[in-house]
Amino acid sequence: MSLIQQIKDQVKPLGKRIVLPEYKDARVLRATAMILKEGFCKPVLVGNESEIRAAAHSEGVDIKGAEVIDPANYARFDEAVAVFTERRAKKGMTPEKAAETLKKDCLFFGAMLVNIGEVDAMVAGSASPTANVLRAALQCVGTAPGMKTVSSSIFMFTDKKEYGDDGVLVFSDCGVIPNPSSEQLADIACAAVEKSRRVLGMKDPRVSFLSFSTKGSASSPEVDKVVAAVEEVKKRNVDFKFDGELQLDASIVESVGAFKAPQSEVAGKANILIFPDLQAANIGYKLVQRFAGATAIGPLIQGLAAPIHDLSRGCFDTDIADVCAIAAVEASEAK
Repeated sequence: MSLIQQIKDQVKPLGKRIVLPEYKDARVLRATAMILKEGFCKPVLVGNESEIRAAAHSEGVDIKGAEVIDPANYARFDEAVAVFTERRAKKGMTPEKAAETLKKDCLFFGAMLVNIGEVDAMVAGSASPTANVLRAALQCVGTAPGMKTVSSSIFMFTDKKEYGDDGVLVFSDCGVIPNPSSEQLADIACAAVEKSRRVLGMKDPRVSFLSFSTKGSASSPEVDKVVAAVEEVKKRNVDFKFDGELQLDASIVESVGAFKAPQSEVAGKANILIFPDLQAANIGYKLVQRFAGATAIGPLIQGLAAPIHDLSRGCFDTDIADVCAIAAVEASEAK
């Protein structure tokens, strides 16, 4: 977890403001206290200030110094309503509906704070399903320019130094799209590279599109989808190395890669693994986590126009604080 400490040290002078909209979750209050103590970003809570302070007192948590924004008396509320109404006008959004949504739904309000630049990022989901967090993010912030797909990546830290970058690998997409199309796989790869560069400082991304086939060793519609994804990336003139379709061992084991795909720049050296579907990705990262004792950070949302991250509802307060640090470094890199 030294990476997280490095990130905290990096962003501490920047004073990034991260909104944590779910104060009714005690873990959010505890995470707020941790952030204030470490001082690597500025936490912003959403709701009635008296109720929030009372909840913190009840939990025995000191959140003195935390900023609170109450939708009921927020000075820029009308501006947020106007922006939200304009964004969703084609879907029938009216100022009345927008105002009601922003007053009642802390996720939408928090995401709109990101949209209008009141805060730099949002971290939520400890008390909400992923679908709710993503819905608020998409409706209020939307996807990054040129990106149609929202997905996720997990950073895997292992003591197997021979794999990836000194034991660090990126797995994608492990949390959002059940059965991505070839075009979506291409989007996922591009977003994973961007995420790895911003957060990990990855200098030489090497992307492998995984399959049960290597370079035509098997044939099926599933393999064809991966091959088509590679062709899609070729059309995009990207500035990173990529290859596929490759089996897992051909992707990360140099001797196997040299044997199965001797002409590849990526085979045996991949540090970003793009899985063909969510089942494979979810199973894969959990196998590595359990059998190799790897540390997994994520899934971290990618493809949005601004940093908004979803948390597992089983997360710890320390996880919330760590993801805030990641959101802060992404916000700093985006400026």
